[in-house]
Amino acid sequence: MKGTAILYHDENKLTIIENVEHSVFEELKEQCGDKHCQCNLENKVIDFGAVSPVFWHEDEVDWDYGY
Repeated sequence: MKGTAILYHDENKLTIIENVEHSVFEELKEQCGDKHCQCNLENKVIDFGAVSPVFWHEDEVDWDYGY
């Protein structure tokens, strides 16, 4: 199942990752609160830094109308 992962950083910054497997979201969720929250996307290890919390939205987000 693919969807959108929403990562919250300090200072109210967001990272939104679309079209990711739920297993990748679970990986990120387990790393919440760590200094280096990282996962493998498109055969590259990406470090998102400190992330907390993370949320999941099944399927894609319709940016014209929101969730």
